[in-house]
Amino acid sequence: MKEKLVRIKSENKILIMLAFYSIAIGLWKNFRQLWLQGNSLDVTAISQILSLGTLMCAICLFITTKYTSLSKIKKFMVICLTIKIITFILMYILNCTGNNALIGMLTIVDIVTEKLIIINIYPFILTIKKDDILYSKRKLVEYLFCDIGILIGGTLIGKTIFGLNIDYNLLLLISFIFVTVAFIVLINIKQDYKEEKRESGLRTIYELFKDDIFRTYLIYILISNIAMSTGLGIKMLMLTNLLDFSASNATNYLLIAGLFADLIGIIAVKHLTPKNDYITITIKFGIRLVLYLITFFTSNLIIAIIAMTWSILISTAYENIVDAPYINRIKNEHQLMFNSIKYIVALIGESIGLYYAGLTYNYGIGCMLGMSAFFMIFQIGFAYRLIYMRKKKESETK
Repeated sequence: MKEKLVRIKSENKILIMLAFYSIAIGLWKNFRQLWLQGNSLDVTAISQILSLGTLMCAICLFITTKYTSLSKIKKFMVICLTIKIITFILMYILNCTGNNALIGMLTIVDIVTEKLIIINIYPFILTIKKDDILYSKRKLVEYLFCDIGILIGGTLIGKTIFGLNIDYNLLLLISFIFVTVAFIVLINIKQDYKEEKRESGLRTIYELFKDDIFRTYLIYILISNIAMSTGLGIKMLMLTNLLDFSASNATNYLLIAGLFADLIGIIAVKHLTPKNDYITITIKFGIRLVLYLITFFTSNLIIAIIAMTWSILISTAYENIVDAPYINRIKNEHQLMFNSIKYIVALIGESIGLYYAGLTYNYGIGCMLGMSAFFMIFQIGFAYRLIYMRKKKESETK
């Protein structure tokens, strides 16, 4: 295997590593909530673990942004993958031992390393080759192989193969195998990158925060992630416990919905984007808001499934309107710092949303989506505000 890897270009090795890693994430992330529940943790405790893990990732990302340079990014990722492999082994051993405090701590480490590796994939690619097509390939590989991981999990769960009953813990072991292969590929990637003189981090932050559109966009990102995670942050538990899906059916539902979401995202960019950006925002978020509010007032489970499905289907659509204009207006020399700040704010929002998801879970799915709808009202308001600010700035520069 090592000899074959030597003949492959470094940027392609990173994509191969990402493919194996994405399969592991797609396979395990979907079932992690159910694995924790199988270890006698209630939904509130699970949401708090997921929330704390996401918040810790934001803190770790802030620290690594300050102290980790691009020339050291491979070493950082090797450390993260090593920790993740050890974490998987310990989680597999501790399954159903009743040591829930340690299981919770290990799950937090699992979440932190999972997100840090994904976040640092593209900066790692930049040290090898900077290319717009390569960026698109990276996103395609991540989404496609994550879906393959979900498919593997949904196909195997509950089956008996060679006398082995495929349960959540065995899926953890399979994920461990894929992560280990990703680790082997990673350590065989050669990184020859000479660090350019970096602008002061504080100076970059100051330049970014001078911009009122940037500040407003960060607030929008925070509220968007709170709204999304409150409504769908623990969707596997919602589907299996509140909507009576089996684990296999819930996985297949999320896989099919995710694949259609990717397709709708592609079609929307080419053929279904209104000329008026305000209408686009209304389609993306307004319909979701109405469905969530109907669910809140009626507690109708059919409407709840429709609302969740629409939310997933529209999730990747119109990113060219809601995100791209505010990312592309940032100067190239500030992009890495901007990317880190954006992720940190998004992770904090996700953490808050997961906490609210746990609080509202015991009151039913209507309450969960109702709380999400409350934040969506502000999300839509800031989205409209951003369009107004952007259009005004564009007219002033003409």
